[in-house]
Amino acid sequence: MEASGASKWTLKSDASSKPFPYCCSGSDGSEELLRGKFFRNRTKARSMSMPSAQSSAKFRRTQSLHGPSPVTTFGPKASILKNPKAVMHIQDPARQRLTWSKPPKSVLIIKKIRDAGLLQPFKELCTFLTQQKNMIVYVERKVLEDPALASESFVSVKKNICTFREDYDDISKCVDFIICLGGDGTLLYASSLFQESVPPVMAFHLGSLGFLTPFNFDTYQSQVTEVIEGNAALVLRSRLQVTVVKAVREKESSEENSLKLTNGDAEPNHTTMQYQVLNEVVVDRGPSSYLSNVDLFLDGHLITTVQGDGVLVSTPTGSTAYAVAAGASMIHPNVPAIMITPICPHSLSFRPIVVPAGVELKIMLSRDARNTAWVSLDGRRRQEIACGDSITITTSCFPLPSICFRDPVNDWFESLAQCLHWNVRKKQSHLSLEEEDF
Repeated sequence: MEASGASKWTLKSDASSKPFPYCCSGSDGSEELLRGKFFRNRTKARSMSMPSAQSSAKFRRTQSLHGPSPVTTFGPKASILKNPKAVMHIQDPARQRLTWSKPPKSVLIIKKIRDAGLLQPFKELCTFLTQQKNMIVYVERKVLEDPALASESFVSVKKNICTFREDYDDISKCVDFIICLGGDGTLLYASSLFQESVPPVMAFHLGSLGFLTPFNFDTYQSQVTEVIEGNAALVLRSRLQVTVVKAVREKESSEENSLKLTNGDAEPNHTTMQYQVLNEVVVDRGPSSYLSNVDLFLDGHLITTVQGDGVLVSTPTGSTAYAVAAGASMIHPNVPAIMITPICPHSLSFRPIVVPAGVELKIMLSRDARNTAWVSLDGRRRQEIACGDSITITTSCFPLPSICFRDPVNDWFESLAQCLHWNVRKKQSHLSLEEEDF
């Protein structure tokens, strides 16, 4: 596949709006990328509990109340309009606008698989983009392998569609923006395909729950045209950068390996995997009947030991998913924060907490744990966590730019109302079915 150019897209802010006096770290290039992490060129008081920079061979990430300055280029052509001032101000969420450095030429369509109700909208959208907008359309290969798409009327359109395979083909430099057809899961899947910069995402509500999908498909032609012309608002949904470090144990019995890790007789090798997470990281007890027992560290300090069914680490976007079902509060996606929520905690003293986006969290299996734990990332990549393994979580520099129907504030509150009405209708339908059975 050929890249569609090195140009970039941008997000612009309404010039008529005054920036908030509340500022983040400098974004004028005054940060250096050192050993894969950002360090700001400013004098900082050193804590007495921290070793000096000269005596430490390993550099520690800069501590800040805010998350790292996000990368503001999304895909090959989209970006945020640069602020002429040296300090990046927090913009009015209702005035963030999309702009293109060059007209977009390629689009990735993500469709909910095995859903017969999406076949006709998918055909219409592909035909519209290829024939009327002359755009290069990318679709996952297994979507086009659906026998229902083998109709003669769609054959000519299929010939002009480029396909890719997840985990095999890199399309990060080929796609200018993304269109999702389905529910909220399609947006999570789009996030998983891009482990660094993410092109702007336009999500149509064609699934069971549309908290993250604000667009209706009835007027898709005019709405897609406005996005192509750069007339759209954006919300930057922060993601979590998750690093899973697992010990590579020798081919011995599990008991011998456990002794080695506990007593420190041998330092095992480690494998490291890094992921970008949009909703939440879930650490639970898995199939075991015992409670999970994990230690939670914040910036290197032990905060608490979580004993219960597990613990959630969520973004503001993920606060309306599993976290709210576990008793957490809902956070607007523009709030720079990370939410920590216990799942059925054994202790009544540990309640959901919100920490600044700039902190670094670390989760490890407690020495008193009776069993291993399991971690899943946005409901995927599920894997076992044993003694000696660790999960490090912080705010990512690569947010997901979600295109708004109106603006970030109105869209969020409207989605809350729609989900409330959806739950009420679902409850009423269950009650009516029970009355009929009675």
